[in-house]
Amino acid sequence: MLSETLTKALNDQVNWEMYSSYLYLSMSAYAENASLKGTANWLWVQAQEEMAHAIHMYQHILNRGAVPVLTAIAQPEVSFSDLKDVFKKVYAHEQKVTQRINNIATDAMNENDHALYQFIMWYVNEQVEEEANDAEILSKLEFIGGDKGQLLNLDKELGMRTYVNPFPADAKLNGGTAAA
Repeated sequence: MLSETLTKALNDQVNWEMYSSYLYLSMSAYAENASLKGTANWLWVQAQEEMAHAIHMYQHILNRGAVPVLTAIAQPEVSFSDLKDVFKKVYAHEQKVTQRINNIATDAMNENDHALYQFIMWYVNEQVEEEANDAEILSKLEFIGGDKGQLLNLDKELGMRTYVNPFPADAKLNGGTAAA
């Protein structure tokens, strides 16, 4: 069973992942309204991935005999000055997620909860990839500057992203139902 401290930390992260999904949906709407449909798609896929993370963590809480506690989700930002502003905020947000995940890993180590430590290490590694992807997109936007033709090329590139369930063995994340 998860300790009370680790249950709270993981519950807080479930809710943060849901907020992350909301944030990326809001950013996706901004991109859609700016006629950047490829970027809107990239952010929409990101929103789906964040919700999958929340459900995966929620299921881990249940599997460990604890109770998931869902709280109100704050309204995300809805206005952005431009696409570079969006991705600066994406990158900063993912850096916060990384710190939160690292804190859970440290707490799991300190409590000798090897099951949670092994579980959360997937997210530690995922965050390295997330930050690298976001930094690359931000770097491309810096390079592009005001070149609208290059912006459209980047938008087309971002539009090629497709959602792949990061947890294919989990029935709940594939539209199935919980085991009885």
